[in-house]
Amino acid sequence: MTLRHSFVLLTSLILLTPILPASAEQNIRSTRRSLPPSSPVVDEYFGIEVTDTFRSLENLENPQVQKWIKEQSDDAKSTLQRIPGRSALIEKMQEFDRRKASKVYNLSITDNNRYFYLKQTPTDETGKLFFRDTFKGKETLLFDALAFFASSGKEYVISGVSASEDGSKIAISVSANGSEDSVLLIMDVATKTLYPERIDRCRFASPSWIRGGSAFLYNRMQPVTRTSQNPQYDSKTFLHRIGSDPSSDREIFSKAANPELHIRSEDIPSVDYDRHSGYLFAIVSNVDPRLTIYYAPAKMLSEKKIAWKTLFTPEDEIHDFAATKSELYLYTPKNASRFKVVKTSLRNPDIGHAKTVVAEDPKAMLTSFALTKDALYYTQSLNGVEAKLFRKGYGDEKERELALPFKAGTIALSSKGYLFSDLWVIIAGWSNDYRRYRFDSVKNIFSKETLSSPAEYPEYRDLVVEEQMIPSHDGVLVPLSIVYKKGLEKNGKNPTLIYGYGAYGKSITPFFSPGMLLWTDRGGVMAIAHVRGGGELGDTWHTQGMKATKPNTWKDLISCAEYLEKKGYTGPGKIAINGASAGGILVGMALAERPELFAAVIPQVGALNPLRGEESPNGPVNVPEFGTVKNREECKALIAMDPYLNIRDHVAYPATLVTTGLNDPRVIAWQPAKFAARLQQATTSNKPILFFADDKAGHGMGNSKTKEFETLADVLSFGLWQTGHPEFQIQEPK
Repeated sequence: MTLRHSFVLLTSLILLTPILPASAEQNIRSTRRSLPPSSPVVDEYFGIEVTDTFRSLENLENPQVQKWIKEQSDDAKSTLQRIPGRSALIEKMQEFDRRKASKVYNLSITDNNRYFYLKQTPTDETGKLFFRDTFKGKETLLFDALAFFASSGKEYVISGVSASEDGSKIAISVSANGSEDSVLLIMDVATKTLYPERIDRCRFASPSWIRGGSAFLYNRMQPVTRTSQNPQYDSKTFLHRIGSDPSSDREIFSKAANPELHIRSEDIPSVDYDRHSGYLFAIVSNVDPRLTIYYAPAKMLSEKKIAWKTLFTPEDEIHDFAATKSELYLYTPKNASRFKVVKTSLRNPDIGHAKTVVAEDPKAMLTSFALTKDALYYTQSLNGVEAKLFRKGYGDEKERELALPFKAGTIALSSKGYLFSDLWVIIAGWSNDYRRYRFDSVKNIFSKETLSSPAEYPEYRDLVVEEQMIPSHDGVLVPLSIVYKKGLEKNGKNPTLIYGYGAYGKSITPFFSPGMLLWTDRGGVMAIAHVRGGGELGDTWHTQGMKATKPNTWKDLISCAEYLEKKGYTGPGKIAINGASAGGILVGMALAERPELFAAVIPQVGALNPLRGEESPNGPVNVPEFGTVKNREECKALIAMDPYLNIRDHVAYPATLVTTGLNDPRVIAWQPAKFAARLQQATTSNKPILFFADDKAGHGMGNSKTKEFETLADVLSFGLWQTGHPEFQIQEPK
């Protein structure tokens, strides 16, 4: 089983009055709306003066700031609810949801074939925890977070589960209102009773059970004792013994306990107990995909202090690994931008002389691998959108491609590790729903093991999917996925929604979203721009869109938009762009650089003021991706990629919907707030600049089903309104 850790990445009225034309949308600003508090601050960074007009909005506890945010949110909500086609979109999403008797996700399988998973039915707002013995075993409900915390006044969701090796106990992470600030509960599975202890401050906890199930290792944040304290700093890994008081838990791995390892305050320390290899792996996490890992024999848990040895440093360029009893299999882009798998000794690793097991393919990226008792399996992806699966025996057997049940855009692999033959694959595409299969290596067949109920979507049977390579500003070819209904005319008049991300080396692989595809059902073109900063074309694709090279990210998006216009898929005034989280930089800078190209810009929970990111709790850990103000060149790059700072006065900016969650632990709410305030101040277009801050949401994790539908409907209806779709035009009140 490979180890992957990504804790901290910044990867919805029938009126009979006249319709306002798209070219004359009103800003719909209430006369009661107050101006945002503004106390401009001028900072100097390496001789560069930067004016921060709305620094005052960073004080989210200021009553004036809260008043402005509430007025803005009420205004935005009122406006969005007035868009005529929005309610029909929500109703269609609800109808899609009713087509599946149940949806299963977050599945994990123990060595003895006990299945744990979250299941959601059409009447459920969020998933409940179930288990069964074997795939065909009887299903048993274990835990319903909404019901358990019903009297709290908050919406609790299950944010993670971790079972002991035999499935007799399970640790359940729950969090409220999208905060990701988790509380750990421990349950005895046979009796469905909870142990008395509850462990709070566990945002980064991914409990790792020790052999026998009497204890687990977990990460816990420090208690907040002062106003200026960063709640994410100096978290620690503890050993918890089931049934004991958490205050007595033993500190295992941390900056304080291991000063010799030079762990930084912003790093996230965790420990994984790998019972198959017999080792403890101590991981120091941030957003750098290059792993920093120490290890020690598992038996050292009984000693007073663990003598950690260095396994990987960032210079080794290891992005993932799997261990057997004696060997390490390493996933690396070192001298292989499209990645390779190599192996070396576990007890005496020599990474520099590791043997190549799966060589780099010059055309396709090696995206993942999994070990079984019989073979190593790996996936490749062409341009991030066409996936293939291969099997390679442990001897000199040549790898062979496996024929999948259907053509895959995305493949996810899982196994129990090198002691078992089990292998599962989840396959999906832009127009194909996710399906899960078990592979039988003896019979060489795939058998369906999808726990979710099947559903049909006849609306999308005639979708056309085009995969193009588009020349960007510097001639580099960028993958662009284009999805639309068969028969669409390329007459330059089609509403077009372009989605992108472009950060952390994360790829946007083909996914099936009936709700998002409603854009095509309404006659529009949906496009996904696989811009630099992502990982679709390998490690270099990532590094060509980070820090000083970050402009490639939004310039790639701009080139994709221009291509769609040039080829007649769409035309002027017909393009909406959408990006979330780190994708806020992508769409925010595209707006700043080419405002006339877009009809609508929709950054969701977006990083929109990265120069000030280090002043937020989650900012310092993101320095490896975006840079730091403490370094001259990186600071200049932060200024160049900052959408808020790059807004210019007296410019006709496109309509913009800016959203945030007031409980967001990843992108603090004042980043979107400052961007919206500055855009409202600067624009001359009279197009709506809406800012919506949800006081019961965070970064999107843990949202209820209703909130997910409303959020997506906001994006689609706002985009269709502003791109001129006749069914979505707000009508002028009498």
